[in-house]
Amino acid sequence: MEIFKYMEKYDYEQLVFCQDKTSGLKAIVAIHDTTLGPALGGTRMWTYASEADAIEDALRLARGMTYKNAAAGLNLGGGKTVIIGDPLKDKNEEMFRALGRFVQGLNGRYITAEDVGTTVADMDLIHEETNYVTGISPAFGSSGNPSPVTAYGVFVGMKAAAKEAFGNDHLEGKKIAVQGLGNVAYTLCKYLHEEGAQLIVTDINENAVKRVVEDFGATAVDPTEIYAQDVDIFAPCALGAIINDETIPQLKAKVIAGSANNQLKDSIHGDIIHNEGIIYAPDYVINAGGVINVADELYGYNRDRAMKRVEGIYDNIAKVIDIAKRDGIPTYLAANRLAEERIERMAKSRSTFLQNGKHILSNR
Repeated sequence: MEIFKYMEKYDYEQLVFCQDKTSGLKAIVAIHDTTLGPALGGTRMWTYASEADAIEDALRLARGMTYKNAAAGLNLGGGKTVIIGDPLKDKNEEMFRALGRFVQGLNGRYITAEDVGTTVADMDLIHEETNYVTGISPAFGSSGNPSPVTAYGVFVGMKAAAKEAFGNDHLEGKKIAVQGLGNVAYTLCKYLHEEGAQLIVTDINENAVKRVVEDFGATAVDPTEIYAQDVDIFAPCALGAIINDETIPQLKAKVIAGSANNQLKDSIHGDIIHNEGIIYAPDYVINAGGVINVADELYGYNRDRAMKRVEGIYDNIAKVIDIAKRDGIPTYLAANRLAEERIERMAKSRSTFLQNGKHILSNR
């Protein structure tokens, strides 16, 4: 991998390598874009096959956060940290304290958070060394578990997509297939049940299925059967790449709106469902409730303010649909355009009167 060529292609700002021999820390911090504000993105710990794989993942995820934060209307750029190591075996206090010092050394250009392989407890250790971290324990002013807030954002985003497909945003009586029944999906099912929707659900975890069936009167089906259900809306809330050559021919839903990341296996699949008239709510727009929630911590967490911003996901999905119709493109491309246009507007504005401006957050 030619790192500078890759960074130049997608206009990355910075790539930082962090090593601490005592703790075994080997981390990479990627900062993609800080046009809108300091880069926010979580710390992922994973057993990467190679250093090259870790670098590529950090860069890819950082760019994804730029788009997610921009589309969510946040005044934040995109960044990401990856730690090379097994999160079940290699963690220690010194590792996250060391990472906290590296983050502090970036002087507010990058703010970290919990991600795959890391926990609230890990963020608390980082917080011992820096204020540039979110998703810490509630005792430190955190917003707590982000799953319910993410679920609410998916719920309101689904309503916006339904309005485009069915002429109104009422979900009462709609048949909705939910794939995956983790923390986010369970709360989503609660909202949908209260709205009067008919739920058809699946998960490889039998206890999770039983809970939703008992609590919300859902109908359970085998995981392999969820795609072919005769439903109005399909809500993927588990794995990525599930919109693919094998599943698209089975789909009967008019709307795809769920919390899973990277739902399209490839861009071609976004084109296919667009041509078939399926309304797709792009994943990083509809599932942004969690990042909106933790971002509010940076200003002293206020739940009412955070939830009001999460309600804006309805408008963001509507904007994506409007751009798609305006430009004659699929919604997955329209989501990118929404983010890029916002960044471009801000970049032009700042070039006029903030030539030497800095993004600095006050310490809590």
